Amino acid sequence: MKFLVTGGAGFIGSHVCEYLLEHQHTVFALDDLSTGSAQNIQDLKKSNQFHFFYDSILNESILSNLIDQCDIILHLAAVVGVQKVISSPVETIERNVKGTEFVLKYANIKKKKVLITSTSEVYGKGNHDRFSETDDLTIGPTFIGRWGYACSKAIDEFLGFAYYKEYKLPVIIVRFFNVIGPRQVGHYGMVVPRFIDQALVDQPLTVFGNGLQTRCFLYVKDAVEAVYKLALSEASVGNVFNLGNPHAISISDLAKKIISLTNSKSDIRFIPYHQCYGSDFEDMMKRVPNIEKINHHIGFLPKTNLEDMLKEMIRFKTSARESSKITPPHFQIQSL
Repeated sequence: MKFLVTGGAGFIGSHVCEYLLEHQHTVFALDDLSTGSAQNIQDLKKSNQFHFFYDSILNESILSNLIDQCDIILHLAAVVGVQKVISSPVETIERNVKGTEFVLKYANIKKKKVLITSTSEVYGKGNHDRFSETDDLTIGPTFIGRWGYACSKAIDEFLGFAYYKEYKLPVIIVRFFNVIGPRQVGHYGMVVPRFIDQALVDQPLTVFGNGLQTRCFLYVKDAVEAVYKLALSEASVGNVFNLGNPHAISISDLAKKIISLTNSKSDIRFIPYHQCYGSDFEDMMKRVPNIEKINHHIGFLPKTNLEDMLKEMIRFKTSARESSKITPPHFQIQSL
């Protein structure tokens, strides 16, 4: 089959492209490299089944042409990361909403199946022990930037279901819960790669808030396999799915575990939220997914435990640091 992966040079997108190529599919990847990296897909260029296009999801001409050529669209392109969301609120909302609007618009012309990746952020300030797809969304006030991101992704979901209901476009929605793994960077507020980077150079691990907030982490390869199965499942069309790991850990305990696994001399430094994100930042104390629905549809269960995820990320980061003095190979970008 032929897949279009928007955001194909990003952390998750590059793993999606890699998985599709391993399964003998043709892959068209679109990315403007605003948060993705050409290095993420450098090895994929060795395959004649991989075609990369350096451009924005908002370029309607190239998007339309690529959708014409594919069978299924995996729409991952979005502004991501707390730091990016807080610092660039206009870009966050416009790129997320317009990008999805354009994907659905041109997919509908040819009736191409679309899988839209969303986020657990849409649950907002809810305080459920486990979040289920049927739960109400509890969004905070409009002057707090984090909720702009949550709303932009919720609008993506509403728009996807609107196309499904009104135009019969085959649409699937997937809500990611804290996906981690090799190639993820800490530049935009991602906690695990930031902690690992700090630990490897014996710097203090900076924990925002009191560290008692808990999160659940899913290994990227487990996530990608689930996305692939959902994309091929006709029974998944018209549905929204949580995709995550229901096993939680506090951020403080996560920091301690990373220090132990890296044999680091780092200590832990607690920083009030207002010092890093401003006075109007809000955080959630827990975010645990109910994965019964996705388990019922495709038999999904997380395969990789947290310690193994962290060890793999540490190995990747250590290897990258050791080879950082090597000049990266020249990367050629394909055009239509």
